[in-house]
Amino acid sequence: MTAPPLTLGGLRRQLATRFSAAGIDSPDLDAALLIAHALGLTTADVRLRGADPVAPEALPRIEAYAAQRLAGMPVARLVGEKEFWSLSFALSPETLVPRPDTETVVEAALATIADRAAPLRILDLGTGSGAILAALLVELPGATGIGVDQSEGAARTARDNLARAGLQGRGTVIVGDWASALGGGFDLVVSNPPYIPSIDIVGLAIEVRENDPLAALDGGTDGLSSYRIIAAEAPRLLKAGGHLVLELGIGQEAEVAALAGAAGLAITGPARRDLGGIPRALVARRS
Repeated sequence: MTAPPLTLGGLRRQLATRFSAAGIDSPDLDAALLIAHALGLTTADVRLRGADPVAPEALPRIEAYAAQRLAGMPVARLVGEKEFWSLSFALSPETLVPRPDTETVVEAALATIADRAAPLRILDLGTGSGAILAALLVELPGATGIGVDQSEGAARTARDNLARAGLQGRGTVIVGDWASALGGGFDLVVSNPPYIPSIDIVGLAIEVRENDPLAALDGGTDGLSSYRIIAAEAPRLLKAGGHLVLELGIGQEAEVAALAGAAGLAITGPARRDLGGIPRALVARRS
């Protein structure tokens, strides 16, 4: 008797079981994402059309993706994009995968804005994929922004992502060493800088350690190297009354606040916490 064909639902359950056994946090979602990517479907298609048979010729391609995921490759790297702030961002080897925790930076930045229609100027230091800058420009329709990254590859990716979101007329991305080539006059400066102490890199999850760019992770001996540069530059970059919003690593709030305070900025309150309850976004103001 001929075995019944493997269905989308059956394949999803098989992959999810394997991913779960390997300790992957979101096995069912990852399975659906990989199947959808391999077959040119949406994840909704994969779930709604669970009784549809899977073409046998597609199975090797799906298995190749599954093997890479089991070896520690993040799903976002395999499919080449990641959602952030309800926008889709293409990735490249030079960019971090945008994380939900970083949406806390966007929330904190927006909370500083009294008039969201105002013609604001935004600066995103270490822009990577451009996720923070794009999210802010979407929410602030009168704003323009500049993203800066030391990596030409990351800058190219960020430019593409701004265009993808229809923001190329309002957002510019340049290659530079932080803000050394820029003047001031910004209402808002944001950054998710490298903040992992160098010695801790080896202990990161394999998805991060083996796939994210080291330059976007390594914050120097104590994890604060980039914060020192940004805090020192912020007073000249910001307009009077302008705000600096920084993503924090775990346990860094007091030290980063001290750096900003020493530069003459006023800390506006406790850092905004992410969904896990970790202080994640520090806001400082130029008086």
